[in-house]
Amino acid sequence: MGVLEFAGVSKAYGGLRPLRIAELNVAAADRIALLGFDQASAEVFVNLATGATLPEAGEVRIFGRTTRSIEDPADWLTTIDRFGIVSERAVLLDALTVIQNLAMPFTLEIEPPPSHVRQRAETLAREVGLPEESWTKPVAALDGAGWLRVRLGRAIALEPAILLLEHASAKLSREDVGGAGMEGRLHHCKQRQTHDPHHDHGDQQFQQCEAAPFHWVVPVVDEAAAAAAFWIAS
Repeated sequence: MGVLEFAGVSKAYGGLRPLRIAELNVAAADRIALLGFDQASAEVFVNLATGATLPEAGEVRIFGRTTRSIEDPADWLTTIDRFGIVSERAVLLDALTVIQNLAMPFTLEIEPPPSHVRQRAETLAREVGLPEESWTKPVAALDGAGWLRVRLGRAIALEPAILLLEHASAKLSREDVGGAGMEGRLHHCKQRQTHDPHHDHGDQQFQQCEAAPFHWVVPVVDEAAAAAAFWIAS
């Protein structure tokens, strides 16, 4: 059984042509980056992958279950709990500290967080490479790489089965993409690029990497953005 499967999927989203994916099979231990997505189509892909929207043609399956079988909002919330999503759409409270933002997946009691929650938030901060001196700073004081690290920490906080990164590095400079190292759960990732003959979306490509504990899928814009995607795991 695949972790995430697309078969004959088509979804219009206001672009020049629909998002079309003839076949995508994400198996256990796969690490895949998708190239050639603009920001709008990357958002559509993530929404399709999580069952937030349905394809106009074809099927999307999550752990073997078609997203068309999701019955109601409560059922969908159970499904979405299996995903961690790193996205600009994930709101951070920029007036609150790094630790307060990282505590929010565990509790709404964040002023201050209880000691056991603070310990979990500090563990996340270490895992995603946020320096200790930044923990008490408001998120607004961080640079783009810091914001990305906080979003990654939030995404992995509840131990998701699948990690989706949607244009995670869109606001990083090329220097930040090439020079920053993300330590922790996604480290020591070895990448190799492949071309998938079944993928029908212009010149998009798939990249895979090994040795990280999540299933993760990254829709990105171009080669530089792909480097950013794998920078997270380097």
